[in-house]
Amino acid sequence: MAARLVRCWRRLGAFISSPAVSAPLLTPTGKMTMTRALPQAPLALLHISNPSGWADGISVKEEVEESRNPEHKMIMRLIEAATSPQELLRLSELHVLNSNEASLIITQLSWLAAQKKLETVNVLRDERFQQLIEITDAQISQVWNKTLVNLLKSLYSLGVDSKRREMQSVEQEVLWRLRRLTFRQLASLAEFLAVKRGKESKLLNEVIKKLELRWTELEGTRSVVTLMGKVGHISPTLMDRLEDKALEIAEQFNPDDIRKITLALAYQNRRCVPLLRALSYHLIQKHSELSLNVLMDLIFAYGKLNFHQPQVFQKIATDLHPHVSTMTPVEVTRCIRSFALLKWLSLPLFEAIAQYVLDNTKQLSVTHLCGIILSFARLNFQPSGCEDFFNTIHEELQGQLDNLEPHLLTDLVWSLCVLQQAKAPYLQRVLAPDFHAWIRGDQSLKAQSLRLKVIHINAAAKLESSGYRGPFLPPEMLSTTEPAAEKVTLLQSSLREALAGVLGSQDNGRFDVRTIYGWNIDAEMVLTSENKPLPLKDFVAPHLLRSEGAKPLPPGARRVAFLRWEFPNFSNRSKDLLGRYVMARRHIQAAGFVVVDVPHYEFLDLKLERQRTAYLKDKLNKAMAKELAS
Repeated sequence: MAARLVRCWRRLGAFISSPAVSAPLLTPTGKMTMTRALPQAPLALLHISNPSGWADGISVKEEVEESRNPEHKMIMRLIEAATSPQELLRLSELHVLNSNEASLIITQLSWLAAQKKLETVNVLRDERFQQLIEITDAQISQVWNKTLVNLLKSLYSLGVDSKRREMQSVEQEVLWRLRRLTFRQLASLAEFLAVKRGKESKLLNEVIKKLELRWTELEGTRSVVTLMGKVGHISPTLMDRLEDKALEIAEQFNPDDIRKITLALAYQNRRCVPLLRALSYHLIQKHSELSLNVLMDLIFAYGKLNFHQPQVFQKIATDLHPHVSTMTPVEVTRCIRSFALLKWLSLPLFEAIAQYVLDNTKQLSVTHLCGIILSFARLNFQPSGCEDFFNTIHEELQGQLDNLEPHLLTDLVWSLCVLQQAKAPYLQRVLAPDFHAWIRGDQSLKAQSLRLKVIHINAAAKLESSGYRGPFLPPEMLSTTEPAAEKVTLLQSSLREALAGVLGSQDNGRFDVRTIYGWNIDAEMVLTSENKPLPLKDFVAPHLLRSEGAKPLPPGARRVAFLRWEFPNFSNRSKDLLGRYVMARRHIQAAGFVVVDVPHYEFLDLKLERQRTAYLKDKLNKAMAKELAS
């Protein structure tokens, strides 16, 4: 450091003491060349606040001078040609090194160790390595900016103790120079520190602050993609800036960039709709062929963010179809679960996956099979070769039920009930007293959801499995827990208002009926054979846990259930109910009700209450006529 200061003061003194430093002016050929004296620089303009800033002020000039040095060029060639740590360490014995050359050797050591997967313990203990660190520490202010950043990353990679004085000296020097680093160097350093040091790194926090201030310097797609994936989760402010920049240059991203950005958004749960729409548009318009990795990660990200883009889904499903036969079981399971989460049913793709199961049964684990069944059930998909498919599934699951974790077993049996494929052994296993006893006193949301599914399984056993003889759930298990207060939907409120004109009297109907089957009925009424409503309280109600009346229904009378179907109850962009609601409708019908469906896409199109009342009466008459005709 002292030598550095002396050399700089000498240069400064020589400059100040020359009152007329002449500089030739270039003139056209044949004309006189004039000289002009440079003005004398005032001392105030030459003042520099600290030695670190002073070194940066002449670093570019030094770098040029040193790069022209023949000895430096020779050492650089030797460093690049070295193929082992020993060759690099030997350079410190054969040559007198400056701080830049020592830093470059340390960087090359780190690169070799990473490439060849070498143990770094012996390198760190070598005296020659210690000497290299001492050289860089003694002249740390003379290390070029790019070399300094690489030096810091290399020391971390080699495993040098972060509490060591020389290590802290390098960190402090980097901290002083942050303002003078290029944006690309800051981005590279932030990416490295985020992976190696984590959120607690003081240096990383300072680097991120600089990135937040200088985000307009972002250029090219690589920095945007890298920062979003590696650093965005640490700083929401920076992530906001990166999303704005990504939206600005969305047209420039290739498919792999789009994959990385959507994954970064998915992992950080950032549903940036404008950016996702822009990326989706350019994906469809510009990129005709997508690799399997891109397709898999895109559908996963869209599923996690619950972002619906039908054109993209159709493209992904179409492009995935030819790959199905060569995919691994993990890829198949991941793919189909993402589509199920998005409620997107592509019949050709799902048929191909069903065939994949038949062709690769031995390669699929029980967990993989369960994932596929759960996805089929969510979308209520029945393969064309239904019998062969489920025979294969039952054969593979035979004897494996006891090995499944309780939550997975419950989901599996519930899904088989949705698909009407639950046989007696499945039902007996879940409805056995020792299986569901542990969830009775558990009030957690997860336990409540599990309990509701067990009630649905019990309903399927009673209503749809004629040969099943038990066990069943005890009555105390059939009372569903009151759900948290939910916002009343427009369809729900409008339906209740319109039903007042259908019922005629409040005594003729019940609203929001909670049945012992785990399903809710929006409205219930009893009609005579002449379609006239009767007071409900007088009659026995076997679908309720506690019946108000004791009279049986009159001959010819029928129970009617009004079921509303909201937009989320359907598959994406279709009028097909999801598997859960198909099973609900079946169970309520099997319990003795005439079901009147009220889908949102029909009922909400009617603006006047008299139109809605007339619509419900018409639907009711048609349902009763169909029941009498069957």
